[in-house]
Amino acid sequence: MCGIVGYAGEQTSKDVLDVLLDGLSGLEYRGYDSAGVAVANSSLDVYKREGDLSTLEESLPEQPPNGFAGIGHTRWSTHGPPSDANAHPHTDCDDRIAVAHNGIIDNDQELRDALEADGHVFESETDTEVIPHLVESAIDQGADVETAFRRAIDRLEGSYAVIAVRSGSEALYAARHHSPLIIGIDGDDYYLASDVSAFLGYTEDVIYLEDGQFATVRPAGVEVTDERGALVETSVETVDWDPEDAGKSGYDHYMLKEIHEQPHALRECLRGRPQGLENAVLLEAVADVTEPKRVHFVACGTSYHASLYGARLVRERGIPATAFLASEYDSDVIPIDGDTLVVGVTQSGETADTMSALRDANGAGGTTLTVTNVVGSSAARESDHVMYIRAGPEIGVAATKTFASQQIALAMLSSALTDDCSQEFVDALRALPDQVQSVLDDSRARAIAGEYVDSDAYFFIGRGYCAPVAREGALKMKEITYKHAEGFPAGELKHGPLALVTDRTPVFAVVNRESNPEKMIGNVKEVESRGAPVIAVTDTPEAVRNHADHVLGVPDTHWRFTPVLANVQLQLASYWVANRLGRSIDKPRNLAKSVTVE
Repeated sequence: MCGIVGYAGEQTSKDVLDVLLDGLSGLEYRGYDSAGVAVANSSLDVYKREGDLSTLEESLPEQPPNGFAGIGHTRWSTHGPPSDANAHPHTDCDDRIAVAHNGIIDNDQELRDALEADGHVFESETDTEVIPHLVESAIDQGADVETAFRRAIDRLEGSYAVIAVRSGSEALYAARHHSPLIIGIDGDDYYLASDVSAFLGYTEDVIYLEDGQFATVRPAGVEVTDERGALVETSVETVDWDPEDAGKSGYDHYMLKEIHEQPHALRECLRGRPQGLENAVLLEAVADVTEPKRVHFVACGTSYHASLYGARLVRERGIPATAFLASEYDSDVIPIDGDTLVVGVTQSGETADTMSALRDANGAGGTTLTVTNVVGSSAARESDHVMYIRAGPEIGVAATKTFASQQIALAMLSSALTDDCSQEFVDALRALPDQVQSVLDDSRARAIAGEYVDSDAYFFIGRGYCAPVAREGALKMKEITYKHAEGFPAGELKHGPLALVTDRTPVFAVVNRESNPEKMIGNVKEVESRGAPVIAVTDTPEAVRNHADHVLGVPDTHWRFTPVLANVQLQLASYWVANRLGRSIDKPRNLAKSVTVE
C-alpha cells in the first residue's frame, strides 16, 4: 500500500529521474492509484498524475531536467480520492519543499487548521500535505532544513515513513514511525524506499531504519540519528533476493509464475528443518522457547487463513491455540501473560494491524514470534523470535506461494513447539514439493474454470483442516475475478448459505478422507440437490465421483497436508476464471500487497 523511493548520488553517475521511475516500477505490485516524482535542482520539478505509472511517464516533458536528488511515490488513496492534486509528492506554498509519505497522520486536521490560520494555502485533500507546510513554517522561523524537518515530524501523530527534498539541495531527509523505510547503499549512490524491490536492481546492501530514527542522505554519506538528534550506529545488511526472481520468466502474470514456483518455495522453507534420522523438526526460531500454555495467532487476510490451519495443528498437539484477526486483537479483553506465545503471521512483516497486535502483546508481557517472508522487516525486528518462510519475492497482490509456505512453516512450528513428530510426518513434509509439482503438471483446473466463468457466485466448503483452505479459495476467487465468493466450514451450509445456492453457483468442495468424508459427501449432496455444479478437490476421488460434476484430484499424503495440495487446485481455478474474464490479475482493483495502514 503506497510506495516511496528516493535517490541521492553523484551527479554524473545516474539520471535522477530514471532512477526514480525504475524504483516506482519496482513498487507497482504494492497497489496504487496515482504516481508522482519530484526532482531537486536549482528549483523543484514536480510531476504527478492520477492513474498508473505509464500515465505519469507520458506526462513528462521530452527532455525533463536532471537534478541533484529526488523522490517518488505511488499512492493508494486514503485521504481524498485519486486525482492529480492528491497524488504525491506534495509541496509547500513556495514549492521549495517536496514530501512523499506512507501512512496516516491522525492529527492532520488540527495541523491544517493551524497552518491555514497562519496563511498557508493547501492544494489537496490529503493528510500528507501538512508536512511540507510544517517544514516551511519552521524554515521561515529561522531553522535550517534538517532542523525544520525534525520539528515537523515531532508534531505528527499517527504512522509515517516520510522523505523530503528541497530545491537547490542534494540531500534527502527521512524519518519513520510504524511504517517501513530502508536505505540502499551503492558506493556514492544512496537510495531510500519503503521496499527493497525499489532499488534491488542497483544494490543489495541495506540499512533498515527503526521507529523514531531520522536519516539525512547525501552523496557524501548517510547520517542516522535518534529522536533526540544523537548519532546512531547502523549495520549494513545484504538482501539475498536475486533481482531476476522478480521477473515474470515468460509467464503471462506474476501470479501464475508464483503458483508454479511453489515447489521451489516449499523446498526452501523445508531446507534443514525436518530431520529424518531424529524424527524431529529443528527450528532455530523456537529453540529456546519454553512450551507455552497457550498460543495466539494474529494475522490478516490470507495469513489469517494460514493461522486458522496452524492453530488447529497446535491444538491437536495439546496446546490451546486460537487464531485472531489482528485488527480485533486487544489485550484489554484477551488474557495475555508470560505463558502466552503470540505468533504474528505476515507475508511482508509490515502489515499494520498485525504489527499493532504484536506490539500490544509485547506490552502485555507475552512472548512474540513472527512468521514472515521478509528478512529485516519491522515485525521480524520487533518480535522476540522470528521464523522466515523463505518463499522469495512475491509480486502478485494475491498471495499464493507465501500461503503455501506459511502452511508448511506453521506445521513445522506446531511440531517443534511440542516435540511431537513422527517418521510419517517428516516423510510427508519432504514429499510435498514433488507432490505440488505433480498437481501443477496434471491439473484440469483450466478447462473446468472455463465452464463456470459466467457464474453468479462461487462457494467453497471444507471440514477440519480443509475449512481454512476453503476460506482461502474464496478469497482468491473474489480478489482476482471481482466475483462474489464465500468460503466456510461445510457444516454451516444449512445455517444460511444454502439459501443462495442455485444452478448458477458452483461449489468447490474440499474432501479429505480423514476429515469426516461421509459428512462432506452429505454436504455435497445438499448442494447437488439444489442444482449446483460441484467441483470436488480431493484425495479420495472414488468416494465423491458419483456426486460431483468434476473432480480435481490431489496425491495421497499425510492427512494434515491434503489442504496444502488442494489449495494449489483452487489457486489455479481462480486464476483461470480471472484470466478468461480479462481481469487485472497481478494488481486487482482497490487492493494493495503490503497493507501498512490500520
